[in-house]
Amino acid sequence: MAGEKKDRAATAPDDGTIGHEEARTLGGLFRLRVQRTPEAPAYRHYAAHTQAWQVWTWRDMAAYVARFQDALRALDLEPGDRIAIMLPNGPDWVAADQAALGLSLVVVPLHLDHQPSTVAYVLAHSGARVLLLQDATAWRRLEAAADALDGLDRVVVMDGPVPAKDPRLVERDRWLPSSASRLAARDNDPDALATIIYPPGGARPRGVMLSHRNLLWNAWACTRINRAGPGDVALSFLPLAHSLERTAGYYQAMLQGVEVAFSRSPGKLLEDMAALRPTVMLCVPRIFERIFARLTQEAAERGRGSMALWDAAQRIGYSRFERRQGRAGWRPSHLAWPVLERLVARRVRAVFGGRLRFTVSSGAPLSPRIARLFLGCGVDLRQAYALTEAGPMVSCNPGDANEPASVGVALPGVRVRMQQNGELLVNSPGIMQGYWKDPQATRKVIDETGWLHTGDRVAGLERKRLYLSGRFKGIVVMSTGEKVAPMELEKAMLAEPVIGQVLALGEGRPYMAALVVLDPSLRADYLKDLGLDPGDPRACASEALEADLLGRIMERLRDFPRYAQVRRVAVMPQPWTVENGFLTPTRRIRRRRVLDQHAETVTRLYEGHAGVQLTTLARNVRVAG
Repeated sequence: MAGEKKDRAATAPDDGTIGHEEARTLGGLFRLRVQRTPEAPAYRHYAAHTQAWQVWTWRDMAAYVARFQDALRALDLEPGDRIAIMLPNGPDWVAADQAALGLSLVVVPLHLDHQPSTVAYVLAHSGARVLLLQDATAWRRLEAAADALDGLDRVVVMDGPVPAKDPRLVERDRWLPSSASRLAARDNDPDALATIIYPPGGARPRGVMLSHRNLLWNAWACTRINRAGPGDVALSFLPLAHSLERTAGYYQAMLQGVEVAFSRSPGKLLEDMAALRPTVMLCVPRIFERIFARLTQEAAERGRGSMALWDAAQRIGYSRFERRQGRAGWRPSHLAWPVLERLVARRVRAVFGGRLRFTVSSGAPLSPRIARLFLGCGVDLRQAYALTEAGPMVSCNPGDANEPASVGVALPGVRVRMQQNGELLVNSPGIMQGYWKDPQATRKVIDETGWLHTGDRVAGLERKRLYLSGRFKGIVVMSTGEKVAPMELEKAMLAEPVIGQVLALGEGRPYMAALVVLDPSLRADYLKDLGLDPGDPRACASEALEADLLGRIMERLRDFPRYAQVRRVAVMPQPWTVENGFLTPTRRIRRRRVLDQHAETVTRLYEGHAGVQLTTLARNVRVAG
């Protein structure tokens, strides 16, 4: 056992990480990285004009950041002024961020899928003076809220021409000087405000204030568990506007000298993984769920023999993983692994490019079944827990002490404890300074002793290892007085392959119900098997479809109490996506938006006694099957 762990650790690069105290500020970190490894690859992105991947060295980035700084200096900005960035991941985002931070400006990141009214609110609430946009189309989306954009002095459009009617708009190539002398080298205060982040979740989100020390310390703490360095390639596809990708992906990579490759788009993620062959990656559970569904479908299409190998690889591979972790012993079934490794495990790892050393998953719980597959096939999948107000990373599973049922152990320097009511409290140098312009809300979540009240429920806390069971505000109280954690139901239902997305309902109702989106890759075949036409809009409302789905769900929820069983299901005609506004940029379902949009459907789910009748029908279907 000791030999196995030593061999695995030996594959990690040497630790040449920059210390957070040495860097002092995020601008200081960038300057140090440029000084230490000027010719090393820093970033890689797909250049549309050449249709090829372009590599930027740290020296290249320093020159580009210096140009942004000269352009910002010309705007007569004062330290502490806010600059908003609404750009896709890429060198432009990094250059704007580093230029602003090096000049003691405060960065306000904006999500590309924010509604125009939300963008206008954030710009006005933060008092941003400068806005960087991708193109004129993005500006036209905001023009409806033009009255709320009066505080902007300059709007920079990075690609293409700009409308001439607004004098504040300028094209990137006209705004940026062709060259610049050197980077700003201010010795800024580490406790100065670095950013105001407005996490998605409503039309008027709160602004989380994080200092240079908050972000830099948190990124450094992440390096103590997730070791990487020069030679590693990190794939970046979660929005940099989100605190997790920004801190644990972008700043952490800079600390460690890791090259960051920016994926072109979520739709090209699998293609980019194959081309870029990342060694480390931040992810969200939905990505693993979709890969799992795709691989399962491919195995099923190859026939029973392939499915038997697939099932054996999951079972035996996870048993071997448990042995490597020191939680189980050797079994005779392990003798079959060389065959399963060649026929199954290599194919699973190839989806990620074949070089992945580890990947960190956060944002939502991952189905144990899915985690077991990837861990068993040699994908070092580490679940973690993050909260923007905490800087954001709180805990992560180390590679040699990986317990997939947990969200890991608290990062070094992070203190965690559980209140009597089960709420998780966190204290660390990464805890936010507070909510921008909202001291009352700040006092509600940060108590007098500096502990952050997360609103998350602890299922277990053992030697700083966290087990969570959902959020307090996510608990459903039924009209019967029973309480149900919908997140747990949803996680169990997502283990059913034909279910791609799901939302559990029941607040103030007599029974639980669910809104379901069928997995797009399985939808057509599944409906055909039920004798339904996939192209017929009425197919989603079929009683036969609901009965079959309920039967499948009953199997997944058999270990839950009777009152928590789902009795009605409605199938949504279209998937919930970032583009149609039903998902956040990190692929979390916008619960309120879904419920508002499908209010009539929800009402129908609770009409009469159909819930009991269809549950009985579903049970009969499963028995007959």
